[in-house]
Amino acid sequence: MGLYKTLGFENAFSIDWDMTPEYTFGTFESWGGKERIRNKSERIYYFFIDNWGKSPKLYLMERGIKHAKLLAEIEAPSEMVQYCVKQQGKAIFDKNFAINHQIKKWLITNVLETDDPSKVTIIKQQETKEFMATGLPKSSDPLPSLPHITLPGTYEEMSENEIKLLIQQYNLLDLNYNSDGNFDNYLVDNEDNLTVTDKITGLMWQRGGLDIMSHRMMGREIDKTNKNNFAGYADWRLPSIAEALSLMTKDLNEFGIHLHPYFSASIPFIFANATRRTGGYWFVDFKQGRTFWASGTIPGAFGRLCRNET
Repeated sequence: MGLYKTLGFENAFSIDWDMTPEYTFGTFESWGGKERIRNKSERIYYFFIDNWGKSPKLYLMERGIKHAKLLAEIEAPSEMVQYCVKQQGKAIFDKNFAINHQIKKWLITNVLETDDPSKVTIIKQQETKEFMATGLPKSSDPLPSLPHITLPGTYEEMSENEIKLLIQQYNLLDLNYNSDGNFDNYLVDNEDNLTVTDKITGLMWQRGGLDIMSHRMMGREIDKTNKNNFAGYADWRLPSIAEALSLMTKDLNEFGIHLHPYFSASIPFIFANATRRTGGYWFVDFKQGRTFWASGTIPGAFGRLCRNET
């Protein structure tokens, strides 16, 4: 068929018509959910609508555990795609949508069951840098006169309202609770290619972090990190909600996340050392610029650890 030949596949693959963007967190990022995916080489293919730009676009996605690749943009009738988006209702934080039955029927007829490739445009994959290599003051450079702000840094059990009050108290940026927030950092490069330090909060941070895993497994990985004296220290920990949000930037960086580009873009949302008062775990999402929570059944996220330098 035209789609598979255009994409360079020798054999046709199956489309998962039940997979939707809302299922992807549980299915792929946290290894559970709608379907439990155990094989890292397994790939699932589905169509979805991206409505983050000026007009919605229909894409074919290839997904797997810790793998996401846009394969192609599909040139579907714009009125049909816009109607599908309108059916979803207003969305503030996630603008990736499932397709409806009308688009599914159109895709089968005009893309899957035809040899005409004219409606399929291959997405060229660009090599992505993990983080910016230079651009910060060095730890050995003289410092200007700076304020020092001590943020809450211990475990907390918090409700949504308490999160909101905390964010407002320290004027932290959260596009849900405080979209005009701004917390200034003064990051310095510790010249080890592993860490940076914010001289405002006195926190040293991993530039990268820990790979995606469950909350339970995260604790084990933190213990291992400290046992191995990462960057020469053995007191690394998860940040509090306030500490994690202190890294949030109002503008998107070149990698499309609300974070200084000196941090790895491959760690886009992280655990905070906080649980939700009525159940669940709190996260900070630098892609969507906000805090969110997930239930205790399939919590999965990355870890970016910090330690008190001063």
